[in-house]
Amino acid sequence: MLEGESFDVFVQPLAGREKRLLVADMDSTMITVECIDELAEYAGLKPEIAAITEAAMRGELNFEGALDARVALLAGLDASVIDRCLAERVRIMPGAYELVRTMRARGGRCVLVSGGFTRFAEPVGHEIGFDRVVANELLIEDGRLTGAVAKPVVGADAKLSVLRGEAEALGFDPSQTLAVGDGANDLPMIQAAGLGVAYRAKPIVAAAAGARVEHGDLGALLWAQGIPRSEWVS
Repeated sequence: MLEGESFDVFVQPLAGREKRLLVADMDSTMITVECIDELAEYAGLKPEIAAITEAAMRGELNFEGALDARVALLAGLDASVIDRCLAERVRIMPGAYELVRTMRARGGRCVLVSGGFTRFAEPVGHEIGFDRVVANELLIEDGRLTGAVAKPVVGADAKLSVLRGEAEALGFDPSQTLAVGDGANDLPMIQAAGLGVAYRAKPIVAAAAGARVEHGDLGALLWAQGIPRSEWVS
């Protein structure tokens, strides 16, 4: 290691390090941005909406209520802006491809579960290589956002339910699961997973998670599982 270089350390039992199920957040975890904030910029509302997003991710606001409030501000926005935002603003987080494709190549299952929107999550999940995508549906009428999302909202409880449901369906013990996210709505699934990781997370999440990544990219989750770089799939 070079002098002054920072790195992440995971302290865990040697046995059972490699996981069979990955459940991952999308915004600011698998991608580098918060999609609703970027979408808001096309409506000229990014400062207002980004402030609500930040407060919700810090756990200062109820996620479902904050989502409804933000989406309501986007009522009337041309739906074609979604595809433009996806192309111009959404970038995959470094290490995401390697994490998902390596785990799948080794027989693992990978699920993307997002409090964001299917119009972003489905193409992102497909590109990275996830087996399943769960996210909120933006309601659109006559080519414009209505200002609402389909109910029930995918929030903290839904993310936890996906983790538990997937593990049960596959016959996996909770110790065989890995969850990663950055916001307060990710905390229940992070705490329930065999390896729960706060990825460059908000303070409330970083403080409560069993492991956290502050310096490296998502490849740190492969190192944590004891998988050497020579076996990573990119």
